[in-house]
Amino acid sequence: MTPPRPPWTRRPVCPPVPPGPDLFSRTIQANVGIGVGLVLFGMAMGALFAVAYAVCLGRTGGLRARSLALLVAGGGFLGMYLVPFLKYPANPPAIGHEETIQQRSALYLIMVVCSIAFLAGAVWLGKRLQSRFGNWNATLLAVGAFVIAIGIVMLILPPLGHLADNKANFGNQATETPLPLTDPKGNIVFPGFPADVLFAFRFYSVGAQAILWAAIGLVFAPLAERLLRPVRPDATAPSQEPDPVPA
Repeated sequence: MTPPRPPWTRRPVCPPVPPGPDLFSRTIQANVGIGVGLVLFGMAMGALFAVAYAVCLGRTGGLRARSLALLVAGGGFLGMYLVPFLKYPANPPAIGHEETIQQRSALYLIMVVCSIAFLAGAVWLGKRLQSRFGNWNATLLAVGAFVIAIGIVMLILPPLGHLADNKANFGNQATETPLPLTDPKGNIVFPGFPADVLFAFRFYSVGAQAILWAAIGLVFAPLAERLLRPVRPDATAPSQEPDPVPA
């Protein structure tokens, strides 16, 4: 039998350190924090919008500056948020495991890049087919090609619940959303994440993005129209210059 270790050689048991105070409370996060975050995010998206608008300007046929601004804003909302949202919807901070954060970020980035690239490709394809099939049919063909291409990507990319860490620890689920805990008989002993909270979070997330991109397009459109198509004087107005003197 192994003799007990002397008291002076035993490692002391340290009490758990209580968590420190939050740098930003929930109240600050819900008011000032979310406002500052939306402003900074809107500035970044506005810069990307301006670059996309400059690239598209002069390459979209006879579109007016105002119409082009609205279309670019709609494309930004569709390509950068709504389409990736269909595959990997927004989740509250309580959903998601630390072990999969890098994989989730990489998958979402792949989804965003593919969405933007296929959307730009669909615009290019529509322009190429316009002379042969007409504007309406070319638009339908381009939209169909975009839906097929992005659908294939969505089928190839795995659901978040199928990641290796999630399958090993939580089983083969479709999502990382916490599910109810059940006993061996199948009775729920602890509820999962509230479905109404999850729906409200995603609903307001889509609404915030829609308002953001709508504001960018609606504010930029008249400014671009005024800058690129300045108001010309009325041709029927009488000239203020003196008549030329005949030779």
